[in-house]
Amino acid sequence: MVEEEAKSLPMELSEKEGVENNGFVQNEAFDDKETDTSSQEEIPKICAVDVDPVATEEMPLKPYAGMPKEVLLKFSSQARYRVTREILFWLIIAAAVALVCTTIAIIALSPKCLDWWQASPIYQIYPRSFKDSDMDGNGDLKGIQEKLDHITYLNIKTIWLTSFFKSPLKDLGYGAEDFYDIDPIFGSMSDFENLITAIHDRGLKVIMDLIPNHTSDKHRWFQLSRNRTGKYTDYYIWHDCLQAAGLVTPPNNWVSVFGNSSWQFDDVRKQCYFHQFGKEQPDLNFRNLAVQQEIHDIIKFWLGKGIDGFSFNAVKFLLEATHLRDEPHVNKSDNPETITAYSQLYHDYTTTQVGMHDIVRSFRQTMNQFSREPGRYRFMGTNGDEKEDIEATMVYYGTTFIQEADFPLNFNLINMKSLSGHSISEAVNLWMKNMPAGKWPNWAVGSPNAARISSRIGKEYVNVMNMLLLTLPGTPVTYYGEEIGMENIASENVSEEHVISGSVVTLPEKSPMQWDGKDNAGFTEGNSSWLPVHSDYRSVNVETQMTWSNSTLNLYRELILLRNNELPIHRGWMCYVWNDSNVFVYVRELDGLDRAFMMVLNFGQESTIDLKAVVPNLPSEAVIRLSTNFSNAGKAVHTKLIKTEMGEGLVLEYKTANPVHTMEAFKGNCFVAEKACYSSAFNLLFVNC
Repeated sequence: MVEEEAKSLPMELSEKEGVENNGFVQNEAFDDKETDTSSQEEIPKICAVDVDPVATEEMPLKPYAGMPKEVLLKFSSQARYRVTREILFWLIIAAAVALVCTTIAIIALSPKCLDWWQASPIYQIYPRSFKDSDMDGNGDLKGIQEKLDHITYLNIKTIWLTSFFKSPLKDLGYGAEDFYDIDPIFGSMSDFENLITAIHDRGLKVIMDLIPNHTSDKHRWFQLSRNRTGKYTDYYIWHDCLQAAGLVTPPNNWVSVFGNSSWQFDDVRKQCYFHQFGKEQPDLNFRNLAVQQEIHDIIKFWLGKGIDGFSFNAVKFLLEATHLRDEPHVNKSDNPETITAYSQLYHDYTTTQVGMHDIVRSFRQTMNQFSREPGRYRFMGTNGDEKEDIEATMVYYGTTFIQEADFPLNFNLINMKSLSGHSISEAVNLWMKNMPAGKWPNWAVGSPNAARISSRIGKEYVNVMNMLLLTLPGTPVTYYGEEIGMENIASENVSEEHVISGSVVTLPEKSPMQWDGKDNAGFTEGNSSWLPVHSDYRSVNVETQMTWSNSTLNLYRELILLRNNELPIHRGWMCYVWNDSNVFVYVRELDGLDRAFMMVLNFGQESTIDLKAVVPNLPSEAVIRLSTNFSNAGKAVHTKLIKTEMGEGLVLEYKTANPVHTMEAFKGNCFVAEKACYSSAFNLLFVNC
C-alpha cells in the first residue's frame, strides 16, 4: 500500500485562483501568497493528481508559439530547419544578384533616351505677332501665356522665343539696348517670370534667341565706348578713318550684310566703328576678354531665370581679321569703287575666323554649369548662316571630344531655289551625308526671315511640306502659323520704321497669328495691330480648322501623334528609295520591328510609280496610315501602282521581314542618328542589334 502511494506522487494545484505558470510571465499573486508566512488566510485546499512519470519522460517536445529562446535554439540547430533556412538565404542572395545584374545589363544594353530637345518638335514664336493681351496692337509675353493651350493642343513640348530684349525696335529687336531687360512693348520682367512658370507647369521647355555679335548703338556700353570711358573703350571695334574734303574714307573695302561700307564714322569719338549689319548695330570686340565675360554673364542671368536653352545667332561674325586687308572680289573685273553689295566680295576676313569656334564652345561650357541637375539639360543651337558651305556648318556640331552646339540650325529646305522631288532629296541628303556620326539632325520649313510656305512654294504644298518635316529623322522646327498654312501679307505694308541703313527688314512673314474669324483674327481686341492680318483670316485660322477634319491643323496634329507614338519614325532608320522630278520616297524602319513606314511625297505634278519594282521585297499591298487627304486614311494600296496628285503626301504602313536598310542596294542611302533595336520578347529597346 505504501509502495503504491510512493509510485503515485501527488501534484498540488491551487483551486482558489486556478493559476497557471506558462513559463514566460511570473504570477505575482501566486508568489506573494506562497512566500507570505505571516498570512492568516486559509490555506487552499489541495487535490492530488496521479501522473505517470514514464509518460512524462516519453512525451516529445514540439515547437510552439511563444517558445522561449532556449527552446527555439534547440529546434533551430536541427538539420531539417538549418538546411531549409540556408537554402532560402542563398536563394534570396542569388535572386538579388540576378536582379542587380539584369538591371545593369538592361542599362548597359539600352540606347540613350532621347533628350527633350530631340523628342519633341520645336515651335518658334515671334512674340510681337503671336497674341496681344493689352490691346495696344503688339503681341506680348502675357499673350503668349494666354495661348499656351494651343501649344499643348499641338502635342508640342518645346517653345522657341525670338528676341524680346529692350531694343529701339528699328531692327525688330535684333540689336539689344539692354540684355538684362524686357522691352516694354512685350511686358515686364515679372511677366517673363510668370510665363516661364506657366510653361514649366505644363511640362514644356523654352529656349530663346541671343545675338552676341552686336548691340544697339543705344546700348550703355556703346555710349561709354564712344566716350573712351574706362574698360569700355575697346568694347567695340574702332579704327581711324581718313578724312578729306568732308568725305570719310573707311579703313578697307569691307561691306555690311545690308550693303555699303561696314564702317561708320562717329562724331563723338572721331573714329569709325565696325558693323557687320546695320549702322545702328555696332559689332562687339570679341578679342577683348571682358566682352566675352559680359556675354557669359548674360547667359548665366537668363539660365538663372529658368530658360532651358539658347539659339545663338550670327555667330560666324564674332571675329574679324586684325590685319584689316581688303576682301577679295568675286568678280575680279569689278571696279573697287563700285563694290557696295555683300555678294560682291568673298568674306574671308570677316566671317568664321580662327578662334571663333573656341568662343562658341565656351558658351557651351557655361551652359553645362546649369545642366548638372538631372532632367535640366540646357539646349544650345547655333545659326552660323553658312548657307551653301555645308562643311563649315557641320563644324558647329563640335567633335567627339569637344562639345559645341547640340545642332546648328538647318535651313536647307528653306534655301532651295526650286521645288521638285529631286531638290527635296538633294536638300535632305546634303545634311544627312555630311552630318558627323552620332549627331542629331534638325529641319525647318519656315522662319522669321523667310517667306512662308504658302507664299514661297504655293498653298497646295503646305500639307506635304509639313508631312516631310514631321516624318524626317531629327527635330522639326515649326514657325508659328505654318500649322494652319498662313501666307505672307502684302509687302507694301512695310513701314519706314523698319528700314535699317537703307535696307528693308522683311516683314510679310511676321503678320499676326490668325486665331479666329473675328476682327483682327483674334490677335488683338484693340482697334488695330502693328501689322495688318492677312485677308484670308476668316477661313485660315485656328478656331475654324479645329472643327474641320481635313484641315491643315488637324493633319499637323495627327503627324505629331504618329511621330510620337511610332518608334520607327521617332528614332529609326531612314532610307531614300526613290526620287524624280515629282516625288520623293523614303522609308522609316527600326531593327527588330516588322512594321515599317514609307513616305510617298509629291512635290510636282500628278505621278504614278511602281514601288514594287524599286524595292523588290516590298509587300504587294500597304495601308495608308495618313494622307494629306484624310478620306484616304485606312485604305489599302497596291505597291506596284501608287498614284499621287500634285502636293499629295502618303504615309504607308506595311509589314516586312526584309527591311530596306539591310539591303545592299540601298546601303549608301540609309542613315540613323540614335540607333536602337526592338526586342519583341521583352518589349524594350537595346543597342546591339
